[in-house]
Amino acid sequence: MNVSSLRLTSLCASVLLLAACASPGPDRAAAPALAPAALGLPDTPTSAVQAQWWAQFGNAELNRWVTLALQDHPGVAAARARFAQAGALARSQQAGSGLQAGLGVDLARQHYTENGLIPAPVAGHTYSSGTVQVGLNWNPDWFGLLAAEETAALSQAQAARAESAAVTNALATQVSRLFVSLARLNAQRDVLVQMQTQRQQMLRLTRERMAAGLDTQVEFTQAQTPMPELGQQLEAIAEQMDLLRHQLATLAAQPLQAAQAVSPTLAGLKPEAVPAVLGADLLGRRPDVVAARWRVEAALADVNVAKAQFYPNVNLGAFVGVNALGLDRLFNAGSLQMGVAPALRLPLFDGGLLRARLQGRQAAADVAVAQYNTAVLEAVREASDALTSLSSLQRQRELQTTSLAHAGQSHALAVQRQQAGLTGLMPVLQARLQLLQQQRNALELLARDLDSRVLLMKALGGGWTDTSSPAT
Repeated sequence: MNVSSLRLTSLCASVLLLAACASPGPDRAAAPALAPAALGLPDTPTSAVQAQWWAQFGNAELNRWVTLALQDHPGVAAARARFAQAGALARSQQAGSGLQAGLGVDLARQHYTENGLIPAPVAGHTYSSGTVQVGLNWNPDWFGLLAAEETAALSQAQAARAESAAVTNALATQVSRLFVSLARLNAQRDVLVQMQTQRQQMLRLTRERMAAGLDTQVEFTQAQTPMPELGQQLEAIAEQMDLLRHQLATLAAQPLQAAQAVSPTLAGLKPEAVPAVLGADLLGRRPDVVAARWRVEAALADVNVAKAQFYPNVNLGAFVGVNALGLDRLFNAGSLQMGVAPALRLPLFDGGLLRARLQGRQAAADVAVAQYNTAVLEAVREASDALTSLSSLQRQRELQTTSLAHAGQSHALAVQRQQAGLTGLMPVLQARLQLLQQQRNALELLARDLDSRVLLMKALGGGWTDTSSPAT
């Protein structure tokens, strides 16, 4: 057979082999991801958030507890470990795609049977044998299998990195919200103590009036009625504060007693300005959205892995070394051995197994896209909700300021009338109670405002910056 005939035969054989390969079937596009424009997000950039956003409240104790939580909480340690694990897997995939070399050294001392396959003079004697061999192995990856596996591993590592940032942001949010809640309860307790004092004065005054015949048992009973309720409210606040302190200590991985002295005030938390516009860059600042995006990248790479398995897998190997029966002859020229070992793996008929795997990977990619779309929708909703709440709370606080001013004026007028001898003390005490109630409402709105600011910082990504390469 001449050279031309040999080439033609090889070409035909290659065509027949490729034609006999298992078929992946018609290509199918992945599910579409939501675009920022479809959500109404303009190209205007969102105002930047500082990385340690909780520091903007100007509270040293809050900063200390957030730092403790980020250092010691098991959830943060687990997220970092998952990132390290994914990074190690990605590095192993990268290392496996290159040229591999290995050195093998084997030594043996063996007695050879007289009745085996080994003839005399070896049979029936004991000899030492040795092998020293260097092996090379290379997979050229002509059909992209190793590249797809590497892309999938790198994408999973990027997703784990972003998820670690999301855990950190969520933990800082929890600690900050606990501080705001403690400050709110602290303020409510102070107001309730003052209201309790006012009620006690009203009760004492009613008792005196009843003794003088100016009031009856009815008015005295009415004056007694609010006292147990105020005591119950104070007890409930004490319980809630203890429970919140337990949560704070747990988040910081500290003994429960370590947070018993934590007693922040609303005045000790200074709010700052918030962004007025949400831009499309919001989606790149949210670590949970970025993590979902990288999960999509990994799922699409897995689809490519499944597609590459329909094509031949070529592996090229070679070895060189020495082998001898008798260690004294191991490094003689005649002990040299060498060879090449090309290998071809070609799927022919698999009963639909590869196609089923491909369809499963495609479905998993659709799930990843759906999860990404859900994360995008939730991100926009959370940020919009926080801005809406802050805008509404600003208007509510303006109205509440007016109510508080009216209550203050009413109390001042009652004091003036009492000092002028036009009325007794009771109207003054009643006006003081109304003023305290308005102060309590104002403190509640302030606490809600601070809490909404914390939620907004979380919704804006907590100052996290995505330094990874863009997803395809």
